[in-house]
Amino acid sequence: MPRPPCRPVVFPAASAGRLNVLTVALSTLIGLGPGMAAADDTTATTPAATKPPRPPATGKVERLTVTSQRVVGTEPGGGLIRVEDAAKSVSTIGTDFMRKQAPSATAFDMVSLLPGANVSSSDPLGFSPQTNISVRGLGGDSLGYVLEGMPLNDIAYYNGYPGQFADTENYQSVSLAQGSADLDSPVLNAAGGLMSMTFRDPSMRAGGYADVSYGSYNTNRQFLRLETGQIGHTGLRGFVSYSHGYTDNWRGPGHDERQHIDFKFLREWGQGNRVSLIGTWNTMVASYYPPVDKTDWQAQGVHGAANNLAATYNPNNAAGGTDYWALYRQPERIAYLAAPARFMLARGLHLKVTPYAQWSYGNDPGGTTLGDAGLAGGADAATVVRSNWTQTSYRSGFNATLDWQLGNHDLVFGYWYDYSDDSEHQPFTAVNAQGYAPDIWVDRISRTLLDASGQQVDAGSYHMISQTNALYIGDRMHFLHKKLMVDVGFKEVMLDRTGTTTSGGVQTAAGSNSATPLPRIAIRYQITPRHMVFFNTTTNFRTPDESALFGGVTASGTTTQLKNEYSVSEELGYRYNGDLIVGSLTLFNYNFTNREIQTLLNVNGAQVDSTINGGGQTSRGVDVEIGLRPWHHFAPYLSGEYLHATIDSDIPSATGMLATRGKMAVESPTLQASAGLSYDDGHFFGLASVHYTGRQYSTFMNDERMPDHTTGNLAIGYRMDDHAFFSHPEFRMNFINITNQHYLSGVATPTLTKADGPQYYVGGGLAVLFTAATGF
Repeated sequence: MPRPPCRPVVFPAASAGRLNVLTVALSTLIGLGPGMAAADDTTATTPAATKPPRPPATGKVERLTVTSQRVVGTEPGGGLIRVEDAAKSVSTIGTDFMRKQAPSATAFDMVSLLPGANVSSSDPLGFSPQTNISVRGLGGDSLGYVLEGMPLNDIAYYNGYPGQFADTENYQSVSLAQGSADLDSPVLNAAGGLMSMTFRDPSMRAGGYADVSYGSYNTNRQFLRLETGQIGHTGLRGFVSYSHGYTDNWRGPGHDERQHIDFKFLREWGQGNRVSLIGTWNTMVASYYPPVDKTDWQAQGVHGAANNLAATYNPNNAAGGTDYWALYRQPERIAYLAAPARFMLARGLHLKVTPYAQWSYGNDPGGTTLGDAGLAGGADAATVVRSNWTQTSYRSGFNATLDWQLGNHDLVFGYWYDYSDDSEHQPFTAVNAQGYAPDIWVDRISRTLLDASGQQVDAGSYHMISQTNALYIGDRMHFLHKKLMVDVGFKEVMLDRTGTTTSGGVQTAAGSNSATPLPRIAIRYQITPRHMVFFNTTTNFRTPDESALFGGVTASGTTTQLKNEYSVSEELGYRYNGDLIVGSLTLFNYNFTNREIQTLLNVNGAQVDSTINGGGQTSRGVDVEIGLRPWHHFAPYLSGEYLHATIDSDIPSATGMLATRGKMAVESPTLQASAGLSYDDGHFFGLASVHYTGRQYSTFMNDERMPDHTTGNLAIGYRMDDHAFFSHPEFRMNFINITNQHYLSGVATPTLTKADGPQYYVGGGLAVLFTAATGF
């Protein structure tokens, strides 16, 4: 990979002898050996013994510029842990770990070994959008996702889609705050924590990075990043990257294809002033992995006909007609743009502003018949059609924070505004004799089914406009020579929604307004430079997804107006930062009112996200993680969690109240554990990891549960020295699910009872990916 930019070290001129000694000493210090210059430094001086420096003119100063070689294999736990000082639980993934992952891995895959994190995937290589994450038993729709200050959650259903965020090669860090989001985070639904991602800064020198990969299931991927270096004397530098990936389904028919562009341009000046422009464009056509029920899974396993879509089209057979794989191809496009900026207004006074704009379009289709869709009777009832569910979203806003350091106070004043416009429709498309629809994007009305008057047949629609105004203020106080820190904050979130729907067959308008105060307090005490303790109490709230504005889904399957979720969480933690060991231990407690739990509904063959009210809930547990600093190039890592989550109230059903009080909460495994062992001597490197997820219930009545599972991954590779204009060419092999476990990776549709048929994601099988990469 290309070396990160490094700050020049400038020395005044010296005599030839002193300069030679200084050059040798610095070269030895940065690991180059006597007489060698940094490989990527085109401005480095020639050793004095070879070319003596010209004596400086009187009154002038000669400057010697030295840059350091890229440092690898130095992070604790192989890049899975770092020293933290926040007064809350947070884990950050570093580049040492990310560089060893498969290039197709997503941000969810990056954090899958961290305490409390459980990733439910559908394919082994990170292509499928059918993936979810839970943290401490709270689903991915309970997490906030932020890229350099820009929110990334789906504005309608709060989910995060990691395949859209960024290419793995462009991340500088990915962090997971398991307990709560920061006060100034522009998110609404972060009771389960915050995933924060940052792009790498553009290099100071022109060049780039490229990799190509090939592996199991005909997977191939290509990536290219071009660095501008500093453009003239403007101080501006940037990068633009492009990637293309393709893979066949590892189970059942189908394939995925993805194209992606990232860019970042950066300008820095003065002390602490910087403005950047970042952007992402993603287009993908994905296949579909059907979730399975437990009976079919136990009877037929991975390749059973009941658990997969049909490979051939047969309109006279439901299994080969409405279940034909091509009817489920999912196209999507997104574009993100943000301009994070930080200005030093005066000594101790800083302003951070992040304006952003987003657009997204996707179609989540399925196969059905005219009769099942309620569109025709008689002979036409058996006609197979593609049932589309399209979503078009526009979003813009800004987040501004004023930070004023005044004595032992660090005052924060901020305002976040967000505007979103979301439209969803369910038109239908006819298919030809081979089972293909003429337009999977459904961007032409003329290619969809029309009624007798020439209007598009639409089985249901939503149109929602949401505006968020959030004011926040905080004071971070330092005492006892900064050993004690007390952080208090308050946030008032005001959310206004207006919308219309035709899902009931009649145009209906609705609106809602909510204003929620969210106080918080956090305390951190540095006992010694090695030992730290912290405590925090945070409040969070979440509004139901937008469809619930017109009547949400209860656990019994009936519709009613859902209430906002509200939660109070506490953490008590300890950190240790030693010469060899870095670790933390965190106790946590959550109390929820109107706990909102996401599930999937089948609407005329299309899978649609929805939310159910799970009543009150209490979640308590402990997280632990330990990492060793590299010792003889080895760096082990361990993490684990114990979770006890219970339902605190009975839940209504179609037949009355069900006795769910005291039952275990769904999607909340009692035990989770991970281990990793990294090796990196600068040339040879490797990483072995294993993750265990305990059993978890899929029904509120606890009469069905998903079994536990253990998976392991392995990465091995070799990093070469520079050759010609190639910077550290590298070759590596990634083995995902190396033991080829066949397992259920997560609960897709939690239900009230076993009779309601909960469904599960099937985890990806064994995959091997070979990658060749180099900087230049």
